Amino acid sequence: MLNLLSRWISKSFLQLLMIGACLGLSSGAMAQSTLRISAIPDEAPTELQRKFKPLGEYLSLETGMKVEFIPVTDYAAVVEALATKKIDMAWLGGFTFIQAKIRTNGTAIPIIQRVEDENFISRFIVPIDSPIKSLKDLKGKTFAFGSPSSTSGHLMPRFFLMQAGIQADTDLKNIAFSGAHDATVAFVASGKVEAGVLNASVLDKLIETNNANALKVRVLATTPTYYDYNWTVRGDLDPALVKKISNAFLKLDSKNPVHKELMELQRASKYITTKVANYDGIEQAARSAGLIK
Repeated sequence: MLNLLSRWISKSFLQLLMIGACLGLSSGAMAQSTLRISAIPDEAPTELQRKFKPLGEYLSLETGMKVEFIPVTDYAAVVEALATKKIDMAWLGGFTFIQAKIRTNGTAIPIIQRVEDENFISRFIVPIDSPIKSLKDLKGKTFAFGSPSSTSGHLMPRFFLMQAGIQADTDLKNIAFSGAHDATVAFVASGKVEAGVLNASVLDKLIETNNANALKVRVLATTPTYYDYNWTVRGDLDPALVKKISNAFLKLDSKNPVHKELMELQRASKYITTKVANYDGIEQAARSAGLIK
């Protein structure tokens, strides 16, 4: 009798374990049915949504997963969301990637970048009728960077100002952080500041679309090139899914009419793979500028 009872209990326990395991697998499968992506808010929220909607639809077709775009309020929130696994993948600038690398103890992985990001530039701008003629003339002037965590709107311009003999914190009269590249143009155009700096790609787009603020500014100087934006995934994302995502980007062809609009929105002519070492220069610049320890 005791043997029968013992066998019945063991069998029931095993069944419970199997049910629990199945539920666990089901829960995991459900979690992986959605690819959660986000991006640094370097432009207005409406513009980011417009840019990423077609990309999300494309990635959904290529991966067989629902793709959800999760907007955030600031650059730091993207890094934190990636580190705490609230998102699976993020569009980061070079500096935010370095921050994500540090925050995740080196587990965040950059996988894809636009070919344009191998040789990225920033542009210093002033009002169209400004008497400022060179970077040295910025001494004693009011100035706008973008977000404090922006590569092209803060870190690299600050670094190149240092190389030109200008210490931003002491040589500029006052520093404002606009929060986004298009906002920097508005700051300069309105006279809120006497000069500013931003991502060259965003400025080009604003000029092409006859943006009212962009028509009121002129380019003072352009920085040397540096690596910038990339798509980064959390380190424990399924390698098979990472490969699918990478292949989806690599398949994009600007000559294909189906891909053309999507790529134009991303201002990409081609996508290529990237690696952590590409951003070593960004990390060195951040340490030189005292923005990371």
